[in-house]
Amino acid sequence: MTVHPPHTSLVEDVARVVEGVPGVAFLKPGLAARLRSALSRPDPGTGRASTAGVRITPGPDGAGDWHVDVQVVTLCRARAVDVARAVRTAVTRHLAALSPGGPTARVTVTITGLV
Repeated sequence: MTVHPPHTSLVEDVARVVEGVPGVAFLKPGLAARLRSALSRPDPGTGRASTAGVRITPGPDGAGDWHVDVQVVTLCRARAVDVARAVRTAVTRHLAALSPGGPTARVTVTITGLV
């Protein structure tokens, strides 16, 4: 039997992995982050990882392959295609390490902007 962390925890884990990839500036912010003032934001590294740019959905039958959709903003000094490939590889390896021999994940990475 394969044990998966709760969905919220898994999304936060994936978000941390993505934010650690060189060339990633940040995950695509969600609506709540855009509306929040700069003063109300926690200091970087002190709060939970922003998860607005990560969506994880189970396969059609609930037990098959998972689909992971990641939306990131990259640094302009990095090639977007290299960052996208690195993010996909990092997420795939992380999920495979969490459940060896379990369902695979189809990872889609979208670059939504450059800074």
